[in-house]
Amino acid sequence: MYKPKAGLPTREQILDFIATSDVPAGKREIAKGFGLSAQDKIGLKALLKDMADEGLIDSAPGRAFHKMGGIPKVTVLRIADVDDGGNVWAVPERWEAEGVPPPRLRVRERKRGALGVGERILARTEEAGNGWIAHPMKVLAPASEQVLGVLREEAGRLWLTGVDKRERREFAVADAGGAAPGDLVLAELAGKPPKIAARVVSKLGDPFAARSFSLIAIHKLGIPDVFSEEALDEAERVSKLPLGEGREDLRDLPIVAIDPEDARDHDDAVWAEADDDPSNAGGWKAIVAIADVSFYVRPKSEVDREARRRGNSVYFPDRVVPMLPEILSAEVCSLKEGADRAALACHLRIGKDGSLKSWRFTRAVVRIAANLAYEEAQAIIDAASPVVDERGDMLAVLQPLWACWHALAKARDARAPLDLDLPERRVVLDEQGRIMSVSPRERLDAHRLIEDYMIAANVAAAKALEAKKAPVMYRIHEPPSREKLAALKEYLETFDVPFALGQVVRPATFNHIIERIGDADFRPQVMEQILRTQTQAYYAPGNHGHFGLSLGSYAHFTSPIRRYADLLVHRSLVSAYGLGEGGLPADDAVNMESVGEIISRLERRAMEAERDTTDRYVAAFLSERVGQVMDVRITGVTNFGFFATVEGIGGDGLMPVRDLGGEYFRFDEGARTLTGEHSGDVFAQGQTLELRLAEANPVSGALRFEMPEGKGAAQPPRGGRKPVREIKRRGRPANIRHQGKRR
Repeated sequence: MYKPKAGLPTREQILDFIATSDVPAGKREIAKGFGLSAQDKIGLKALLKDMADEGLIDSAPGRAFHKMGGIPKVTVLRIADVDDGGNVWAVPERWEAEGVPPPRLRVRERKRGALGVGERILARTEEAGNGWIAHPMKVLAPASEQVLGVLREEAGRLWLTGVDKRERREFAVADAGGAAPGDLVLAELAGKPPKIAARVVSKLGDPFAARSFSLIAIHKLGIPDVFSEEALDEAERVSKLPLGEGREDLRDLPIVAIDPEDARDHDDAVWAEADDDPSNAGGWKAIVAIADVSFYVRPKSEVDREARRRGNSVYFPDRVVPMLPEILSAEVCSLKEGADRAALACHLRIGKDGSLKSWRFTRAVVRIAANLAYEEAQAIIDAASPVVDERGDMLAVLQPLWACWHALAKARDARAPLDLDLPERRVVLDEQGRIMSVSPRERLDAHRLIEDYMIAANVAAAKALEAKKAPVMYRIHEPPSREKLAALKEYLETFDVPFALGQVVRPATFNHIIERIGDADFRPQVMEQILRTQTQAYYAPGNHGHFGLSLGSYAHFTSPIRRYADLLVHRSLVSAYGLGEGGLPADDAVNMESVGEIISRLERRAMEAERDTTDRYVAAFLSERVGQVMDVRITGVTNFGFFATVEGIGGDGLMPVRDLGGEYFRFDEGARTLTGEHSGDVFAQGQTLELRLAEANPVSGALRFEMPEGKGAAQPPRGGRKPVREIKRRGRPANIRHQGKRR
């Protein structure tokens, strides 16, 4: 313990005190430790400021001091990385030691795999040997002091409006940091309610400019979109690797890649022909050739670390944030027409009933005969006439693929997977990035063909690794929970559709519900509710089957350019089949469970980013139609109103209950309905009606609706019951009345 001394302590004494103190050492603790008088405390304040200016000490939140380059004993850390062995590393959330890189602390988790990149923790720190150890005390909420938003000016003051549609507050701006009204900025919040102010720390540009909406999601969710110089240099270097000896030469086969017209990378290509083996009469031979990413991206390399940090590529209407550097993802690994490419080939023997008779895996060199868009391949098959160009006769190439696919389709129909044919929204941009249209993406047989070949290869990969007793990163989809099934039963009862809870639920159970509904107007709504009933798929090394596909063993093998899970499966196959370098390391085999948790979490982040960005594009597209009455469908009902989507376009908007009229609306949580106390009007999930678009905010992606007659126009006479005006009943039973314009 320090003895009180007359006068101020020396710099060295203060540094020693901070280093050995059992509690965070602020000015008060230092003054008490040295027995300073009130007059000395004034001098201490100046001395501490000088020491900070000299770079000897730094201050932590709470005004405690620590050695410059050191770390407070209790501080807030941000998880920066999870390495190949599943070890978690963190960095101080605030680090202001100029010229001193922030230290990396190894986090000792209580539960392995519980922390993910980007999360914040309050931790106790200690120096151990040549490094630092962090002991988590609690997981903190996402950094509320960091807000992504847009500046607006009102009455000479700047205000920050957040991009999150759930955030309804605005914040006064204390420091604009050179940003102007209309700019998209990253700001820090300071103060306590109700006096919270924002300080702009980064200006990100114009949120309404072409190709900006995806940047909002990238910044909001912390998606890494810049590769390290080390990773880029390494990618450039490995891209020049020769394909190597010992590869099976498949360049003479007319293997084709069929992808979306706007595909940025080409993971997979397919080929098929009739099997001439008498033991498989009427059957087929097929090859699913997949980019051999494991050859170029070796375990523990810089590119591998970056790929694992991303977990997957993220696809936006205006850009892609790739899992791998572009020279690999879009060039060397991508299966491009006319170019020799390294591939991991899955050779399949398929019976005439579509069953998988056998499989084998080889490293191969392929030369893709053609890169076809789905629409082009479908047009060639539909025309059924020879299409000969410099690539050869594409009809002759595609016909065996289609014939083999008909066999695979038989097997799919026999196992009866979940069949929810829900449209996907497609945002079409012009060359300047302006929105041309938002519409459902057409679904063709060509899409189903590629899906069934990919499913066959994924099943073969899982079963091949099981046979070799090798590690498998399964793609798992578990059956729905009883709670979700009970909610589905209640929902179906509103359509007078029976659903028994006691039965063994299979995918075919849901398919039969859809078949019973037939072509009813509410068919899409029921399919969406069935989709909500399903559990979320995830990655793990323990096999629990894939409920939706009705498969016992399933792994992702076909997209290693854009999914890290597939790369792990490739590495396991390389090791199991002795196919050369780039196999699965022993520590990855041991840590598959924690890695699976990480990449599952990163997949959910990517899905959220893609969904939010599409919502922003939809809102931008609809912003020119504000004030128009349009067909909408109710997608959710709460006690404060209901959410609705614009038919054929999408987006999700709120119709506040306060704007439904002057009467009280009763919320039924079980049935998810709002019922007017006087009118008896019911608003329920799945109902289709007309509403006026009152607001479309491209920055947040939020929409807001009002009644066709205007806000609050449907108020009943005081003390009386307003007349019920029915609109055309679509998607609900006849006993539910619809409030809205007559149709």
